[in-house]
Amino acid sequence: MLDLTYETPKPKVIAGAKHDWELVIGMEIHAQVSSNAKLFSGASTQVGAEPNSNVSFVDCAMPGMLPVINEYCVEQAVRSGLGLKAVINLRSAFDRKNYFYPDLPQGYQISQLYHPIVGEGEVLVELAPGIARLVRIERIHLEQDAGKSIHDMDPNMSFVDFNRTGVALMEIVSRPDIRGPEEAAAYVSKLRQILRYLGTCDGNMQNGNLRADVNVSVCRPGQYEKYQETQDFSHLGTRCEIKNMNSLRFIQAAIDYEARRQIAILEDGGSVVQETRLYDPDKGETRSMRSKEEAHDYRYFPCPDLLPLEIDQAWVDDIAARMPELPDAKKARFMADFGLTDYDANVLTAELDSAAFFEAVAQGRDGKSAANWVINELFGRLNKEGKAIAESPVSAAQLGGMLDLLGKGEITSKMAKDLFEILWTEGGDPAEIAASRGMKAVTDTGAIEKALDDLIAANPAQVEKAKVNAKLAGWFTGQVLKATGGKADPAVVNAMVAQKLGL
Repeated sequence: MLDLTYETPKPKVIAGAKHDWELVIGMEIHAQVSSNAKLFSGASTQVGAEPNSNVSFVDCAMPGMLPVINEYCVEQAVRSGLGLKAVINLRSAFDRKNYFYPDLPQGYQISQLYHPIVGEGEVLVELAPGIARLVRIERIHLEQDAGKSIHDMDPNMSFVDFNRTGVALMEIVSRPDIRGPEEAAAYVSKLRQILRYLGTCDGNMQNGNLRADVNVSVCRPGQYEKYQETQDFSHLGTRCEIKNMNSLRFIQAAIDYEARRQIAILEDGGSVVQETRLYDPDKGETRSMRSKEEAHDYRYFPCPDLLPLEIDQAWVDDIAARMPELPDAKKARFMADFGLTDYDANVLTAELDSAAFFEAVAQGRDGKSAANWVINELFGRLNKEGKAIAESPVSAAQLGGMLDLLGKGEITSKMAKDLFEILWTEGGDPAEIAASRGMKAVTDTGAIEKALDDLIAANPAQVEKAKVNAKLAGWFTGQVLKATGGKADPAVVNAMVAQKLGL
């Protein structure tokens, strides 16, 4: 793991007209489980299918249909819990959460209120080098997703697509440990990264496969410390929940607006009403959706169709033994094995595919040089052309082969950039391309020295200027490179110029 001493960041303070206020944020992340079948039926979870084509009799609540638990979804929840260093509950149970919406055909959702499958865990959110927030996870429970109501296809009618109905969700509930909008976005980003590494959720926020309900409250400085001492939530102020956020940028904007709205109410002598709100990105504001429900409003009771879920410790241990390397561990290893900076290691481990690509390039080579080429040249070009790492025209083997030529001094840095362009547009073997196109560095120091001596002899005035101002020595380097057709190593030429001119 990362061997760093972390400094806890200070809470976000907002200055009101009368007082200073601090933010307190807790989050409920709904992560769609990566599975080919739904939680309680064998219906497909394929994205983009025709409306109501991925629906079983169980999903649409036909009479007499009984749910059957999908073991793989349970395994994915356990794997997620292990990835968040959480307690795995060997005995959990499902409950019915009763409410009515047209896209919930049963009239209830099968969820886990009293006995979730995963207990307390944690997420370490690094906000800057050496500065991090430890966000505690309260629980992870499995539940069904609802369908989708469609209101824009007909002026007089609404439609319902049940394709998502019954898709497995993991609801990941945090403690109120997040203290600012930037931290909230960083927490969602880190959680998304971990789930993607684990392969338990694809993290696609645009498709709604990962979305957040954000609980926001404000309190006076010092109140949060009282909450930590007493675990009395009244110290934190009345919270409002912002539903279904699927953008990191909108999460930050919504929190900032909601905090200032609550501060204005409190400083005007009013009271914040606990409620569920929605964020309108066009207006940049939250608006009331409904009064906040409590558990008793949903009339929870144990699901009579499902027995308590009991799993063996040996099964959990087997899943733990097959866990992949997670982001923090991979980052620490990259820094130790390849000598990377904190920044470079963060960039390269942000996505699993990027980390694998870099490691293939860097294996047996200079890690810092490999990181520079992957981050600056490859990622820069991919971003420019809107491509993912999996779509890169230059493979890890090709880039590694080019770095081998560069490391041996067979090509110069300028040649390497030209060769990278050829690999990007035409493909091919780096060594064969360099040989066939005359890309060979001038390594004969005698030839370089003769070209430099001739240049010095022909330009005595420039020599005197360079001796007065060392920056002007670059002129000689440029001229030698020009004389050798750019095939001389600039570092070798620079050293020789400095020696000849006595700099």
